[in-house]
Amino acid sequence: MHFGGLYEDEIVGKAYDRKLMGRFIRYLAPYRLLVAVTLLLLPPMAAAKLAQPWLLKLAIDNHIVAGRMTGLPLLALYYLLLIVAESLFTYVEVYLLQYLGQKVMFDLRLELFSHVQRLPAAFFDRTPTGSLVTRLTSDVEVLGEMFAAGIITVVGDVLVLVGIVGIMLWMNLKLSLVTFSVLPILVWIAFTFRRRMREAFRQVRARLANLNSFLAESIGGMAVLQLFGREERERREFTRLNAAYRDANLPVITWDASLYALVEALSSVAAGLIIWYGGGEILRGTLTFGALVAFIQYIEKFFSPIRDLSAKYSVMQGAMAALERIFHLRDTEPSPPPLSRGERGEQEYPLPPGEGGAERRVRVEAGIRPGEGERPAVETIEFRDVWFAYSEEEYVLKGLDLTIRRGEKIALVGETGGGKTTVTRLLSRLYDVRRGSILINGRDIREMPLHDLRRRIGVVLQDPYLFTGTVGENISLGDAGAGERVAQAAAVVGADRFIARLPQGFDEEVRERGVNLSAGERQLISFARAVAFDPEILVLDEATASVDSASERLIQKGLRGLMTGRTSLVVAHRLSTIQDADRIVVIHRGEKVEEGSHQALLAARGLYYRLYQLQFKD
Repeated sequence: MHFGGLYEDEIVGKAYDRKLMGRFIRYLAPYRLLVAVTLLLLPPMAAAKLAQPWLLKLAIDNHIVAGRMTGLPLLALYYLLLIVAESLFTYVEVYLLQYLGQKVMFDLRLELFSHVQRLPAAFFDRTPTGSLVTRLTSDVEVLGEMFAAGIITVVGDVLVLVGIVGIMLWMNLKLSLVTFSVLPILVWIAFTFRRRMREAFRQVRARLANLNSFLAESIGGMAVLQLFGREERERREFTRLNAAYRDANLPVITWDASLYALVEALSSVAAGLIIWYGGGEILRGTLTFGALVAFIQYIEKFFSPIRDLSAKYSVMQGAMAALERIFHLRDTEPSPPPLSRGERGEQEYPLPPGEGGAERRVRVEAGIRPGEGERPAVETIEFRDVWFAYSEEEYVLKGLDLTIRRGEKIALVGETGGGKTTVTRLLSRLYDVRRGSILINGRDIREMPLHDLRRRIGVVLQDPYLFTGTVGENISLGDAGAGERVAQAAAVVGADRFIARLPQGFDEEVRERGVNLSAGERQLISFARAVAFDPEILVLDEATASVDSASERLIQKGLRGLMTGRTSLVVAHRLSTIQDADRIVVIHRGEKVEEGSHQALLAARGLYYRLYQLQFKD
């Protein structure tokens, strides 16, 4: 296993086809008219197929055997028209199915992505990125293959099968019963293969997710792997995962090939029974030669959809395995839990498909309700006896009490892993407190609309994240209001100096994760992003760690103006950056052990004093 088995994706437990398909069919509801048109094409297409052998019987018995050419050309013309009609119906049906499949996949991907955006940070802590990518791409794509294979045409296949059985029984009861003697074997084969193929497809989907997860992390960390000479170890791990995916596919290939071969064999056996018994019936004068030919044609058309069904069955099993994983992700509870409509305002989360498709469903219009007026300014932030643990009872914060008033600059210092960053994550509700509460203006933040809460907070992290796009888009993140302040925000933090040197300025393209910019430049863009959104609360988490001293001084000058009238929470290891803070809070092993100004804490000669001495001693 790679790093403790992080890439061993789970195999979802027992699935129920009826329940899975029942949930999935709801995604067809917005396109019920398209489904209806596709279904209406099936009866005339089935009729065109069924009429062809009957015309052959008439041509042989009434014209060829009888030696009468009159009327035979007309029958040939009718036969040609039936072939053309069947081809046209098939073309329209396949086109509509593919179109419908693309629509449903679009809706499902959109809904899944919207759902993933609302999942708690803890979910991403334990779920590899590649596994999620597999669900949103490959697993959904399998559903498209299900439409391409013609899930709805199964209805047409059933119509054809029922029609063939009816016609054959009407033409000759005894010969039909002899021919259909192979059907019990066919039914036994289908039920035997069903469970085994489902399990095989589950293994395939899980192993593919493992492979994608490994690739996502290894490619993202390729520079580190090369610097530490870990290429061979990673190659061995990739070989293991790649082999596991290959081996998972082998049973699928085996069962698929076996099912197709057995159906083909039964088809040949049925044809042999027709020739054996039907030939005897002709000799006895109870069956015409034309009827024998029609029987052979009908049995071929009977087993043709069954052969197709065997291929469709493989696709369906893959789709069922994909649906298990998709709905397992869809059923993961978002966090924080949805508030009541009165508390969260006009906030609409993605719902099961209904009228109009996902484009109309997936909208989030949180924040100020119409007519609500200006939201009150943040006067106080209170941490009341806050306890928090990322896992079980291993608390990283223990009974934290802290009050921050409007306009204050509060600095959090302490050893690495002491809980400083956790404080900022709890304030932004990336995680919820286990015990205690966090209040803004006396109101628990868990009762506030999440969108409204986060719009009040501007966050700058130690490792800034840039998206593919332009520099300006990375500052505004597509927000119209922030877009108007891009140039001003860049000037406040000093980012305008290096942006002016770029060939395209604010329109310069940023490659994946900002690899074409230096660490300091990426951090300056992150600062400008926070400024552009004009937040009431600033959270700076080791925000100047990647910036050179000259840039840091310029940023600090700009931030002093920015922080005026705003509440600021600064996490810092470099004590030189927070000496002007109104209060410095020292957190040690999850507990607040000291609080006061820089000078007061130095005079107290406690933990802060020792940290200061360690950083500034000669």
